Amino acid sequence: MSKRVCQIIRLKPSAVEEYKAIHAAAWPAVLATLERAHITDYSNHHYPPLQLLIANFKYTGNDYEGDMKKVAEDPETQRWWKVTDGMQESFVEGAEGSGKEDPGGLFDLEEVFRFEGRK
Repeated sequence: MSKRVCQIIRLKPSAVEEYKAIHAAAWPAVLATLERAHITDYSNHHYPPLQLLIANFKYTGNDYEGDMKKVAEDPETQRWWKVTDGMQESFVEGAEGSGKEDPGGLFDLEEVFRFEGRK
């Protein structure tokens, strides 16, 4: 069963250009890990007035928690997070960074509406 996930975090104003540059050349090993974890249709959006990063993706697997754990255990993804975590500020009080108990301080948003078109 698939599900959509939407998360937010704040992007540090001093890191905007660096964040965009690293994501313009996302590491193939990190993308492969996401793909193995059944994550598709992943996008990040930036809203400069509030320095929001809004992430959306579709999960198509059967064990979301297990797959997210595998992502967190991947060495190349951990290295990616060491670079990107310092560019962000969490809305989650006490967030410790990616790969810990919370997913890097990303705040999950509740879906209140979806329209996928007529079938």
